[in-house]
Amino acid sequence: MSARYRRRTAAAATGVAALLAVAGVAGVSTAATAAPAARAVTVPRGLTVSDGTRHVLVGGRSIDFGTVVRDLAWNPSGSKAAFVDGHGNLVVSDPDGSHRVTVAANPGNQTWSHPTWQVAAADRTNGIPAKNNIIFAAKIHGSTVLERVKATGNHAKPARISLNSDDPEAGALPQTNNAWPNAGGPYGTAVYDNTHTGEVYIRDDYLRQQGGALAKGSEPALSPDAEEVVFVRSVGGHDHLFVDDLTAGTNAVKDITPHATTDYTEPTWSPNGKTIAFRTPNGIYTVTRTAHGFGKPVKASAHKGLPAYRG
Repeated sequence: MSARYRRRTAAAATGVAALLAVAGVAGVSTAATAAPAARAVTVPRGLTVSDGTRHVLVGGRSIDFGTVVRDLAWNPSGSKAAFVDGHGNLVVSDPDGSHRVTVAANPGNQTWSHPTWQVAAADRTNGIPAKNNIIFAAKIHGSTVLERVKATGNHAKPARISLNSDDPEAGALPQTNNAWPNAGGPYGTAVYDNTHTGEVYIRDDYLRQQGGALAKGSEPALSPDAEEVVFVRSVGGHDHLFVDDLTAGTNAVKDITPHATTDYTEPTWSPNGKTIAFRTPNGIYTVTRTAHGFGKPVKASAHKGLPAYRG
């Protein structure tokens, strides 16, 4: 599937994808006097922050997971958390850190990071089984690749993910230096970045595995309906957030933080696709969709770490 065809056909799935979006319930926070203007805002329920310790900020409360938690990510329903523990293993637990299962044990001399859930219902018409996987980046002997393992595994062995181009004329896709995977949408689509090319890529394995480059950037996150990708790109000495609308054809990439005076990184979408949370040097901020794009960044938490939404 070419990038052009993918953008055109993505619009046809809008109705189905919208039914799968989870509505957020708002709480109230106050913006700090940082670079963004100070004002009261609503913050979607479910925003969490992991900071590499055993404590995770969930709903404004610090929860002790009983083990080091790195790069925490939630499954679409919010019933399970996946993270890398202090031993470098891939672990799944309940939302309070209990009932931990080592899905895959790090064999040593590897660095695993940024797990993401790939979940999709079975498509019996096309003979496609349901997906319930965890995709993550694995640095092995200095080379970073994408791997996948069943989310229900117990000390299972991860498998390397295939990366094939949807455009024969574009040549082969890079197989190494791939990092920061993020999966979403009703079909288990994934995006990731490549630290060598400096580009964001998309991967679709619904009917057959294919993919390609989308735009220059890093740290991508796919919207819940898989119609947009938010990512980071440096502009004028600061990291800004850009959104690529996959249904809008060419020239669909827009800077949604054009007035950034500090670095905005590690973006993540709310379950209803209306808000993007991201990291700054002084805490977690959000931008919310308006009738004319996205509003101004507003502080949601002074806690520093990786933001994630629990569905």
